[in-house]
Amino acid sequence: MRVWNRLKLLAAYLTRRTRVNALPVEYIVETTAKCNLYCPMCPRETHKQPKQDMPDTVYQRLVQNAAGSAEHMMLIGLGEPFLDPKIYDRISHCSRHGISALISTNGTLLDAQAADRLLSTPLEHVTLSFDGATKESFEFYRKGANFERVRDNFIQFASEKHRRKSSLHVVVQMVRMERNWNEVEEFTRFWRNVPGVDEVRIKADETDLMRPDAAHAPGDWTYPCHYLWRGAMYVKHSGDVYPCCQSYNFGGPPVGNTGSQDLNEIFNSPEMLRMREAHAGRRGGDIEVCSKCRTAIPHPVLVAGSLLLHGKTVRKLLPLVERLAYFGRWTGLLRPVENQRERRPDLVKIEPAGNGRDR
Repeated sequence: MRVWNRLKLLAAYLTRRTRVNALPVEYIVETTAKCNLYCPMCPRETHKQPKQDMPDTVYQRLVQNAAGSAEHMMLIGLGEPFLDPKIYDRISHCSRHGISALISTNGTLLDAQAADRLLSTPLEHVTLSFDGATKESFEFYRKGANFERVRDNFIQFASEKHRRKSSLHVVVQMVRMERNWNEVEEFTRFWRNVPGVDEVRIKADETDLMRPDAAHAPGDWTYPCHYLWRGAMYVKHSGDVYPCCQSYNFGGPPVGNTGSQDLNEIFNSPEMLRMREAHAGRRGGDIEVCSKCRTAIPHPVLVAGSLLLHGKTVRKLLPLVERLAYFGRWTGLLRPVENQRERRPDLVKIEPAGNGRDR
């Protein structure tokens, strides 16, 4: 059923049909809106969040409705996953319905006990967010976190994963911004030699709240945004659904609520049809939230590949595709935002990790 779902999504995307008789392959699911840090580049600093978790009824209904089509659920949002007391159960619930679960964490709560519990779940992918190679830059961007403590938490977690020979895919990621711009080499050198780390990723700041003038050039709307056809849709802790995480960050309205509506109804809501129509007509910039978006727009070739292959395979190939798109012969397959163009080679860098002998 998932293969047929992907093929229908691909056909709708390539023909630019506004009504889609299929469902997204990916969802970003905010199981909690609670966080324990202040980060100046985080959208929660402009969108105040309640200290609430997603109700079980909303989460279970979402997973049940998406079970036949979804391949990934990223259990992240504007909250820290380890502040959700049910995060381990939610990971297992995804797995029981054949959906791969992924999380991202700031590491402040990833102590030995949490690491043991997490490694006992069927989680398939975790991103360890660590925005800086020095104490000064890290603690500027992660206010409330201690550089040494989080670094040690990540090292111990990765090392324990390595000791257990766990198949969990571990990525250490730094979002490159003004104060950590010159720390990439040091950051990469350190983390790629930590046992248990599978990838080191240097990522562009797609929220770009600290650079509000960023925007796509008019010519970037040649291709429609894949999010509107493929996903990932963004589900807030309340059950409100948005076309993507950026649409929420830029103040767009929800297109439905998974607690009271079926996913088919939400995915083909009037607002989704309006957005697809604009993108299909190369007028994506006419949509207010899209005009403010910082996310790179992939060429249809990449979108087709992401739908012809299962989500697990796409995840494995993504680092190679990004390296080729940003550093190799495939430049032009991703359209970055205007103020990132002149430093394009530095937008995304992913390195396979080493064996830890040089740390």
